[in-house]
Amino acid sequence: MADRDVPRVLAFKEWAVIVRALLAGEQILDVRKGGLREDGRHFDVKSARVWLYPTTEHQQRELLKPAYQRWIDETDAGSVRPDVIRIAGWADIVGVAQLTEPADLAKIAGKFVWTLDYAEKRLAWKRRDPLWVLALRAHRLLEPIEVPYREEYAGCSSWVDVDGLPNPDAVRSEPALSDEAFAGRLGFAANDLPDGFSEPVAPAVS
Repeated sequence: MADRDVPRVLAFKEWAVIVRALLAGEQILDVRKGGLREDGRHFDVKSARVWLYPTTEHQQRELLKPAYQRWIDETDAGSVRPDVIRIAGWADIVGVAQLTEPADLAKIAGKFVWTLDYAEKRLAWKRRDPLWVLALRAHRLLEPIEVPYREEYAGCSSWVDVDGLPNPDAVRSEPALSDEAFAGRLGFAANDLPDGFSEPVAPAVS
């Protein structure tokens, strides 16, 4: 298949500390409401396979549980540069769920590195929209990729089409968690959600 026929894999923009947590196997979940630059300001899954794009935009120490607050200093100290995007991994979004009730969010609060208070604020923002819960199977690159930063990548958006990134199948990587460990985490998370996970539906980006 020619390169032009291979679907593009979008980058999923998230705090650098959360990308680190995903690639370290510390969490498999992410929560989203949609940024100011999303289509209609509503979140949707635009790519089921994603590059993990680390950013320090909006990243704050007090919004993380105490055990992970030191990661702020470590990411700000050099893993994120203003002129270069350093991509250390990718992920498959293997399940999605939507929450509207704080009690349901509290049940999964132990499964991510944010404080429950911050997660509840994400839920409360744009109250008519549900909070998306994404289950991600993360993979660490054996050799991180660096690509130039562009101004059009800035801003409050979940999805970025980053120029210069190959298809994840073309680079060497390893899963953050073993098949057995990931399946166990996924099952426990699904049990704590009102309706479990459904499969993501995402258009191919070419």
